[in-house]
Amino acid sequence: MQSENLISPGFADPVFQSQAAFRALLTALSEPGLIQQVAPGFAAPEGLEPATAIALLTLADYETPIWLPAALRDGPAGAWLRFHCGAALVEEPAQASFAVIDGAAEAPLLADFNPGTDQFPDRSTTVLVQCAGLAGGDIVTLSGPGIAGSRDIAPIGLRPGFWAEFSANAELYPLGVDLILSQGEAVLGLPRSTQIVEVR
Repeated sequence: MQSENLISPGFADPVFQSQAAFRALLTALSEPGLIQQVAPGFAAPEGLEPATAIALLTLADYETPIWLPAALRDGPAGAWLRFHCGAALVEEPAQASFAVIDGAAEAPLLADFNPGTDQFPDRSTTVLVQCAGLAGGDIVTLSGPGIAGSRDIAPIGLRPGFWAEFSANAELYPLGVDLILSQGEAVLGLPRSTQIVEVR
């Protein structure tokens, strides 16, 4: 692990920044497909998008295990999360309350994470998907709670078959994982209740 003086800082103003980030993340998940700015000017550790880092800093603590790809878990990002959140970093995706994946990587699949149980659907994994951009890709039309009619999104940098995985996850509702796509300082929420109407 890095020594403390090599770990980048967390919140400069913990109360204000965490409250603002929490509101933005809540809005992202309650209004699926609308891009929200969550991390203006935030300095993230290597391997984490600023929006990913601030989301974890806001949502995770010592009681919420996190899964990271090995390269991140064993590098500056893992050290940063251990230091600022006191979080346990787990090796198995299904053990995680929160997870970070590269949207273009072949693994892990969304189905590898914890979908919750009939008794406790809220104990599923929230997966932060780091992608190349939240606009400019193939158009995906969404429907579901929080969407009036339908809504189009167009993220880029997602692996082939990603949207098929997302549709399979939605079929598990009320079980399934919730997704937060992140790039730069922005996020886009895709809760398990959201369905795909069309990809074009």
